[in-house]
Amino acid sequence: MSKVEDFLTSTQEQEIIEAIRLAEKDTSGEIRVHLEKSTEKDTLERAKEVFYFLKMDETKQQNGVLFYVAVDDKKFSVIGDKGIDEVVPDTFWNSIKDTVLDKFKNNNYTEGLKLGITETGTKLKQYFPYQSDDENELPDTISLS
Repeated sequence: MSKVEDFLTSTQEQEIIEAIRLAEKDTSGEIRVHLEKSTEKDTLERAKEVFYFLKMDETKQQNGVLFYVAVDDKKFSVIGDKGIDEVVPDTFWNSIKDTVLDKFKNNNYTEGLKLGITETGTKLKQYFPYQSDDENELPDTISLS
């Protein structure tokens, strides 16, 4: 693969952005997807760096979620802010990660991300239901580096 921009077609990007919008309709949680070519670091550590770089730790309820993909390395991680970690069960993230990786194994990256995003929105609804005065605090677009 030559460039991270080639990982998803524009149609696939739009499908993922739409999945984020739909997931966020039911929760005040904020979901982002970040793609980069590769990482030398542990995937979870790199995801944490990107999380802070994207200022995802600045949401009011500390309920941001990042789906991180190192494209060429075929590595993936999902992390959430401390507001989420304080209230969800220990199995919360593993369940979402398993959903995504199940599709990634068959190179169904778009489907994996969409299912993971949808599951995240559904699960966050229990802990962070959508409020009528909620603001979309973070962009729904896919970030690249």
